[in-house]
Amino acid sequence: MIERLIRGVLTSSIVSATSLLYATLGEVITQRAGIVNLGLEGALLLGASVGFAVTFETTNPLAGTLAAALAAGVFNLVFGFLVITRRASQPASGLTMMFLGTGLSALLGKPYVGKPIAGLGKAPIPGLAQLPWIGSVLFNHDVLVYAAVLAAVLVWWLLFRTRWGLSVRAVGESPTTAFAAGRQPGWLQFQALFLSGLLAGVGGAHLSLAYALNWSEGMTGGRGFIAIALVIFSKWHPLRALWGAILFGGAIALQLQMQAFGVPISPFLLDMLPYVLSLGVLAVWGGARRFAAPGSLGRVFQGTE
Repeated sequence: MIERLIRGVLTSSIVSATSLLYATLGEVITQRAGIVNLGLEGALLLGASVGFAVTFETTNPLAGTLAAALAAGVFNLVFGFLVITRRASQPASGLTMMFLGTGLSALLGKPYVGKPIAGLGKAPIPGLAQLPWIGSVLFNHDVLVYAAVLAAVLVWWLLFRTRWGLSVRAVGESPTTAFAAGRQPGWLQFQALFLSGLLAGVGGAHLSLAYALNWSEGMTGGRGFIAIALVIFSKWHPLRALWGAILFGGAIALQLQMQAFGVPISPFLLDMLPYVLSLGVLAVWGGARRFAAPGSLGRVFQGTE
């Protein structure tokens, strides 16, 4: 029983971590550009509902995933209009977008509640999936799980190995200095938000198309806020976000597996595990100066473009 529990937790933690990782990678890009997006939960929900609806209508999970990414990307551009063009408060605008995404996803997804889909099937890696014990844990998942690892590497490369990434990080540290150096802070922040939305949409699509294989209102269960805590945990670094997502995904998987195995602990206490871990991360890392956020994070740029 213990071996089955361990294997189940490890396998489920990777699947649970996938949507968290996509959302966290997107938020890393956004915060590196100097913006805090508290509407991430709404983008995840919108991606999950649009992805499910398009997949149900077309029977094509790839089309559903692309539609989810595009929908969340456009959703983030609306947030960008508020905080970049209109210079509205980022926390207030983010919370407003979260409620908008929650309501919009419920409206779009209502006709599809309880509807079945095939979704994204598993794509075992030949040779590796047949390895004893570790094969089923690491190499027998859907394509979005494998793509999430590649996405982490790609985001790292974009942020730290390209001129675009250097410009984005410069805007996040000091948009005034970046503007004086010939950069366009607003335009770069819009790009960062759109890319972040694409990733959040894919994360939401993975929840409905591979993890749950159904649509239900509020199915993200606060993953958008956990992803924001994960950004702090990863110290605004996409590769560290990979391990952080697995850790947080493990907390989600552990409570589900323990409930499935009938462990005599209140399910309400088990449901608290991921959020208690989030609070612990914020308490330990939140105020550490050596892990400081980008210098202009959350500030409104007042320059003229």
